[in-house]
Amino acid sequence: MPLAVKKRPATRAEAAALASDVRLRIIRLTQGREMTNKELAAALGKDPATTLHHVRKLVDTGFLIERPSRRGTRGSREKPYLGTQLSIELSIDEGEEREAVAEAALGAFLGEIADLGVAAANLTRVVYQLPAEQTEQLLTRLHSVLAEYVDLPFDPAAERTAIFLASYRGA
Repeated sequence: MPLAVKKRPATRAEAAALASDVRLRIIRLTQGREMTNKELAAALGKDPATTLHHVRKLVDTGFLIERPSRRGTRGSREKPYLGTQLSIELSIDEGEEREAVAEAALGAFLGEIADLGVAAANLTRVVYQLPAEQTEQLLTRLHSVLAEYVDLPFDPAAERTAIFLASYRGA
């Protein structure tokens, strides 16, 4: 169930770009702060060539913008990138694309928790058995609460917090 905010359908290229846990992590890392490919590679524990492939895909699809070059520590030119927040404006409703993006989101979440350590996460697991109507009502309310915060102004001084909300039925 998507957040209750106005969203436009993602193009195939946008959905494909979001179907990578590495690219989702790059999007998160560059929200509100410029980072170079080298900085992104170090933060992700990836080699710069692999990271650059992902960065270029994100630039090509509008998730990142290239900022003016700057001088690096040894005088070299560095290109910083900045997230555009496009990912929160999109909905992905088609079957295979939605599944691929959902798998990538789960992979990004697990990768970030692995990097930080599970103790850094405030995890809550609730299992309930409600009629379908009440289940839909609960999920709608949870998504509505999260949606209230999506459009708030970005505060570069604030601590970053990520919320991964997942629900599943059966089993």
